[in-house]
Amino acid sequence: MPTAPTTLDGFRAQLQDLMPTLPKRMKQCAEYLGANPERIAVSTVAELAAGAEVQPSALMRFCQLMGFSGFSDMQKMFRDVYSPALPDYGTRLSNLRDRGAGSPSALLAEFVDAGRMSLENLTHTVDSRVLDQSVEALASAQMIHVVGLRRAFPVASYLSYAFEKMGIAAMLHDGTGKLDHSHAVRAGDAVIAITFAPYSTETVDMAQAAAARGLPVVAITDTVMSPVQSPGILPLSVSEVDFGAFRALSATLSLAITLAVAVGTRRESENRI
Repeated sequence: MPTAPTTLDGFRAQLQDLMPTLPKRMKQCAEYLGANPERIAVSTVAELAAGAEVQPSALMRFCQLMGFSGFSDMQKMFRDVYSPALPDYGTRLSNLRDRGAGSPSALLAEFVDAGRMSLENLTHTVDSRVLDQSVEALASAQMIHVVGLRRAFPVASYLSYAFEKMGIAAMLHDGTGKLDHSHAVRAGDAVIAITFAPYSTETVDMAQAAAARGLPVVAITDTVMSPVQSPGILPLSVSEVDFGAFRALSATLSLAITLAVAVGTRRESENRI
């Protein structure tokens, strides 16, 4: 049995190590917990098992596979990470649903709370060292290629817009007309790939192909099981809290504007030297 992780980074690393050997139910647990780490601190075994679509007993076995004595042991680690900054928003959202009965104003409050939690989680999910490396790689690129389809498209288009406004050469790969422009990625360029589960095959293929050529690739993605969390790719992880079946992009867009402004600032600074 492996030693139980004591940090969020350690938890993610252990998930990645275990994933190839896990049977179906254990893999479901890993994928759900990897995508929703903030929920572990405030949810019951039954709630997490329902989210992963497994029996509570399967989730308990998964905790032990991760090296914990049980669910309470694993939850304690996550409460140590999240509790000082995060109140129990699950309870708050539940109360809003009960009082508002689905009115537009109640929906607004619910999405605001989900967005707030996503933003607070962002400081835990993004590795500051990887963020620094990403900015450095993008700032030195001749052209930045941005790809993100379906749910990720608003983020990709915003990044392209921001780069254009700052005079930074960027190309948006939007898949219009099913045209593949990956041949436009040249030596000296860099790629920003944005994809969330269920992952876009086109985005993953472009990211992996660029990484195989030794080009800088920055991925904005969700879980440690994401196919763009692979060697040669700088991963910036975002965990968006959902309400019902909908997930806003509050944290993802905040990360995108951070990346764009940081790259623009770095380029301006280098041009002055």
